[in-house]
Amino acid sequence: MKKGDKAPDFLLYSDKTEPFQLSLQEKPVVLLFFPGAFTSVCTTELNTVSNELEAYGSAIVRGISTDSPFALKAFSDANGFRFDLLSDHDADVAAAYGCKYDRDFTSMKLDRISKRAAFVIDRDGTVAHVEVLENAGGMPDLDAVKEVVKAL
Repeated sequence: MKKGDKAPDFLLYSDKTEPFQLSLQEKPVVLLFFPGAFTSVCTTELNTVSNELEAYGSAIVRGISTDSPFALKAFSDANGFRFDLLSDHDADVAAAYGCKYDRDFTSMKLDRISKRAAFVIDRDGTVAHVEVLENAGGMPDLDAVKEVVKAL
């Protein structure tokens, strides 16, 4: 996945068990893939975004992990996130976006975990920004994401 590619469409369910289909959105969309609910870096990243949500303008912000919608609801409720989290339980969307670990996430050989990644999709469904981190302990460049959104 690279800048300028057509973003793969998907339908996922949110932490509120509501459907979210990318192709039906009429605003830019920020997709923040994260490895797992209730983990330290994921909590820090999503709280940072939630606290600065106005800086993303009219863009629709969504977090995506392979956790169930019910785990994501508990995670969101515990942290008071101001945007929805989407459940990619089978990691199909993470795979389509090129940000799925292949059984090499820790020594446990977990399969179905997304890498930490940030994508900005413009109104036409084109990828305007891509950042996929190999190290789950890192954080995406959220300032770069905000700059891309501002330019759209």
